[in-house]
Amino acid sequence: MNFKRQFEIDRFMISDQAPVFIIAEAGVNHNGDMNLAFKLIDIAKQGGADAIKFQTFKTEEVILENIEKAPYQKVTTGENESQFDMIKKLELTIEDTKKLKNYCSQKGLLFLTTPCDPYSLDLLDELNLPAYKVASADLTNIPFLIKIAKKGKPIILSTGMSFLDEVELALKEIHVHNDRLALLQCTSNYPAKDDEVNLAVMDIYREKFNVIVGYSDHTEGLGAGAYAVARGAKIIEKHFTIDKNMSGPDHRASLEPDELRNYVLEIRRVEKYIGKSDKVPTRAETLTRPSMQKNLVAQDPIRKGDVFTEKNLTAKRTGGRGISPTKYRSLLGQKATRDFLQNEIID
Repeated sequence: MNFKRQFEIDRFMISDQAPVFIIAEAGVNHNGDMNLAFKLIDIAKQGGADAIKFQTFKTEEVILENIEKAPYQKVTTGENESQFDMIKKLELTIEDTKKLKNYCSQKGLLFLTTPCDPYSLDLLDELNLPAYKVASADLTNIPFLIKIAKKGKPIILSTGMSFLDEVELALKEIHVHNDRLALLQCTSNYPAKDDEVNLAVMDIYREKFNVIVGYSDHTEGLGAGAYAVARGAKIIEKHFTIDKNMSGPDHRASLEPDELRNYVLEIRRVEKYIGKSDKVPTRAETLTRPSMQKNLVAQDPIRKGDVFTEKNLTAKRTGGRGISPTKYRSLLGQKATRDFLQNEIID
């Protein structure tokens, strides 16, 4: 497999050299309320995210009735209703989705949504999305992955709950039809525990599959996002909400508005720390170099005609004047062309 290591999602370049692409994951934290969804768009824009992502699904196409909730969902929303009934209340229509996309355009924020079933995927054609985000729940859904791949748009694929051989199979099936893909390490728990994050998996993905890697962050608070960037993640996805205490399956593991802003700022700060791979003096160091680096001086008085040796040469700070000690071997064995006093700069 040979996936592209550089591609565009709308106006954003996705590559190892480009800035981290930050997705504010609204998911279903709108609670089925369009007014709340619009507010989430405002928060994502104010928080500095590059994109906001929702979810598009028809409940009947996603899940059978009377299926139990996931363990974390029982904690956050109780055990009295089924998973079907819980997510049915969180559906958005395609018309709702269009309105949200248009509002994002007005705000200058990139709109994304995760299609969760083939029916919804086809409905999204008319929105002409710049990319498809695929949820961890569908990593093993090979027929659905093929259908998405054939749409010809870049794919961001989360890999929670999966084994490496399942990830490899998914990539092989996608690659037949599409070579623009980023692979996100993910732990599908809300919140994910520190010892279950496993950022090192990104190294395996990069080495084994030669893909752009990222991280779908379900840790609490600022959590693992910035650390994932330091390890090479080029896409970061993080849930956010207006209020963690709201009713719903994902609010508790989400960032509140101020936290989202701090999250984005911390990622941008880490990017500055990482900098460039070229090892050259920084602009500030070029000013510091003359005062701090050492050059050759006479260890003892040297007479004209004396041979330069390791014993009569040493290195001291000279304010930038003289010969660098990196070149001392070129002087050894040569004769001095004039007298040098002790500590006089060799030039």
